[in-house]
Amino acid sequence: MNNLTQSLAGVPLTRPTQAEAEEAIRTLLLWAGDDPRREGLLDTPKRVAKAYREWFCGYDEDPTELLARSFEEVEGYDEMVVLRDIRLESVCEHHMAPIIGRVHVAYLPAGRVVGISKLARVVDAFGKRLQIQEKFTAQVANTIQEVLRPKGVAVVVEAVHQCMTTRGVHKTGVSMVTSRMLGGFRDDPSTRREFMAMIQGGRGTVEG
Repeated sequence: MNNLTQSLAGVPLTRPTQAEAEEAIRTLLLWAGDDPRREGLLDTPKRVAKAYREWFCGYDEDPTELLARSFEEVEGYDEMVVLRDIRLESVCEHHMAPIIGRVHVAYLPAGRVVGISKLARVVDAFGKRLQIQEKFTAQVANTIQEVLRPKGVAVVVEAVHQCMTTRGVHKTGVSMVTSRMLGGFRDDPSTRREFMAMIQGGRGTVEG
């Protein structure tokens, strides 16, 4: 269910119209000190509203449904499945500044597997929302565990937060790392070490 159709304190939440969104952007341009009527800004409200639709398209996705179709013809394969270096593009819910990084996802199949593109789409479905990294990490891991019921799930997220690099303390070159380990990845140190070794191989610099 789309978050906008739910209610907060009994008050239904409805999505504003395109015109209302554009008017809100004009207000922000005025507040910033510019004139939304000048030539360079005339179409900015429309462009920003369109960009927001793309940046926050995750609200229209159901991550559970993305994992609904799985495959049982795996010839007994039960070793680790790892998808490494999934690009993360999200937005900080505190300052609405970009969060750019990468996500590493792994699971231990229990009789069935899912198409690897679906794992990347789950990352996008949660990433394309207002987020904090800790919550995002848990959401991805918990959803995979709940739908696929594997023997274990591991998610590691490395990201640069521009609410920290372009404002406030202005600390560049700093990335945040979060992880969520479930099942075999939490209980078995050797499985966890194997996963960490696999995602560290060929590691580059997080962009942002």
